[in-house]
Amino acid sequence: MSTMANIKKNDTVRVITGKDKGKAGKVLRVLAKDEKVIVENVNVYKKHQKQGPNREAGIVDKAMPIHLSNVQAVCPKCSEATSFRRKALSDGKRVRFCRKCGETIE
Repeated sequence: MSTMANIKKNDTVRVITGKDKGKAGKVLRVLAKDEKVIVENVNVYKKHQKQGPNREAGIVDKAMPIHLSNVQAVCPKCSEATSFRRKALSDGKRVRFCRKCGETIE
């Protein structure tokens, strides 16, 4: 099973390596094909933007993708950076759970 299935949009993640190490943010997009995520206020670069019909010219901040191996999910219950696992409930539904505290995430 891939780690992709365990991190979803709107999850909170913490960066564990790189220039933004220690920062946390909400996942804005998951790029499954490239195994990358775009995290709010993490890995932000300046982009020089031309004027267009719907936008002004200038320098804007743009959040760039970061590889999944460089982020770790944060459990909303125990606030620890951990990895999520999956388990099947008695009714057959599969849910994510925290490895450290054991609480279900969904």
